[in-house]
Amino acid sequence: MDNLPGTVPRVILLLSGKRKCGKDFLADALLKRLGTQEAQIIRISEPIKRHWADWKGLDLSELLGDGAYKERYRKEMIEWSDARRQEDYGVFCRAACTSIDRSICIVSDVRRQTDVRYFQETYGSERIRTVRIETSEAVRAGRGWQFQPGIDDVQSECDLDNYSSWDLLLTNEHANDVDGLLATLQSLVENKKK
Repeated sequence: MDNLPGTVPRVILLLSGKRKCGKDFLADALLKRLGTQEAQIIRISEPIKRHWADWKGLDLSELLGDGAYKERYRKEMIEWSDARRQEDYGVFCRAACTSIDRSICIVSDVRRQTDVRYFQETYGSERIRTVRIETSEAVRAGRGWQFQPGIDDVQSECDLDNYSSWDLLLTNEHANDVDGLLATLQSLVENKKK
C-alpha cells in the first residue's frame, strides 16, 4: 500500500449489479447523505469513456450519463476495454483511483471479480465493503432496460453473478424503499467489517 496515489480511504464501498438496478442512483443518494466533505464517487468506467470520447470525438458528459447516447457505444466500449483488461486486469481501476481524495470512496460500477480483487489487493480487505444490488428484470425493464445480446450476456454483466462473498445483498425494487436502503448502506460504511 506504500505505492498508492493520493489519499487512502478508510472505507471503499464497491457497488455491483445489473444494468438499471439503481447502482448510480443509490451511489448519488448515499453521497448526498454522507456529504462531499467526507465521501466521493468514482467510476471504473470513467477512464474507459474518457478514452472513448477522446478517440472517437464524442461527448464525454453524454457517455458518462445514463441515456441512449451511451448505449449506442456500449458494446464497442466493452469489447475495447476487455482487450485492455487482458493485458492488465487493473488498468481501469487504477486509473479511476487516481482521483481518490476522501475518506469514504463509493465505487458505483464494479462489474468483474478482477475489480473486487484489485481493490482488495491494493487497499486491503479490511477497508473494502462489497454490495450486490439485485432488481428483478420486470423492474429493470420499467427503468428502460431491454436485453441486448453481446451486452447483457457477457463478462461485464455476468462475471459477478455467482460471486458469493458480498458483505451485503440489497433488493432495490420499489422507490419507497430508498430511505431504508440508504440507511443500510450508511450503516455498512460506518461500521467496522466483521
